[in-house]
Amino acid sequence: MAARADRMSAAMNPVSQAVVWLNDPLNWTNPGGILDRLGEHVSMSAAAVLVGCLVAWPLGLWLGHTGRGGGLVVLVANLTLAVPTLALLTILPLTFLGFGRPAVVVALAVFAVPPLLANAYTGVRQVDPQTREAARGMGMTGAQVLRRVELPLAVPYLAAGFRTAAVQVVATAALATFVNGGGLGEIIRFGFGLSIAVGGGQILAGGLLVAGLAVSVELLFALVERLVTPRPLRRARRGAGRRAADAVAGS
Repeated sequence: MAARADRMSAAMNPVSQAVVWLNDPLNWTNPGGILDRLGEHVSMSAAAVLVGCLVAWPLGLWLGHTGRGGGLVVLVANLTLAVPTLALLTILPLTFLGFGRPAVVVALAVFAVPPLLANAYTGVRQVDPQTREAARGMGMTGAQVLRRVELPLAVPYLAAGFRTAAVQVVATAALATFVNGGGLGEIIRFGFGLSIAVGGGQILAGGLLVAGLAVSVELLFALVERLVTPRPLRRARRGAGRRAADAVAGS
């Protein structure tokens, strides 16, 4: 029984160490502390998602408007998802980008493209064809139809893709530490630099910080997505979700 109690106590040590480490104000405010690493993590994640939006949204909206390139969207999404982010983080620093933040932003932007591109394309394609025809019947040009009709109706889909991309990038940005990119992953890496007995709590604390940030981003953009989705579309989506769940349950 005593040996079992010792083992349980040892297993709990990283948890108690993580609590102590997170409750130390110096770990938050010192140079290179949590606040500094959090700022680095958020800034490079935001830059990566912004670059992804600048690339994916215009392409997805244009392809959706023309009704062509559905296969291209699937191909690009599959190719970008097939390449591990860690592999990109390893390869890109060997190019002109070098080690550090630029390589990390580019690698994470590639990771952000699939949901942004797919949702932009889907958002435009889901517009009722009769609505397009009515807009053209009013004398609107193709660019005006895209800007005044299709784009506003696609906003909920754009928000959904942005939400997915942001959460994925924030969660993956911890890998930036491998190429001197900074972020919350540095806390985990420094913990591994210590012995497990000493650094286990810091490793766990770093993992909790990354997970907590990802969950916070998910909740924030879930709220934003709900706010930009008109109520009729919310009900339609819920109905589609229930029908899909019933189909799965019945199969």
